[in-house]
Amino acid sequence: MSAVLNHAIRRFIQTSAQRAAQVQGPSAQSGLHEGAYKTWKNLSFFAAVPAILLCAANCYMTHMEHAKHPHEKHFTKYEYLVVRTKKFPWGDGNHSVFHNPEVNALPDGFEA
Repeated sequence: MSAVLNHAIRRFIQTSAQRAAQVQGPSAQSGLHEGAYKTWKNLSFFAAVPAILLCAANCYMTHMEHAKHPHEKHFTKYEYLVVRTKKFPWGDGNHSVFHNPEVNALPDGFEA
């Protein structure tokens, strides 16, 4: 009995997959819309590429405008920030491995 049921289920799955694969009407595979790739090619070259270039130019100009203004470093000492229970095993024990004095603050503020 289970062999008959197993065969019926397999046949149902196989025939439903074949029906789903059949294409009715025009499609990209049937050959009726052969020029659609030209539309997408033209959209890519004449719409997408200029949009990307405009966004890149906008980002560059915004960055250059932002770089003109001087930035003031601000550090507020909070007791829960920069908690160090023991010293670092290198240097003076207060600087991290990749310490940058212009960006990274020490527990008591930026370096002079």
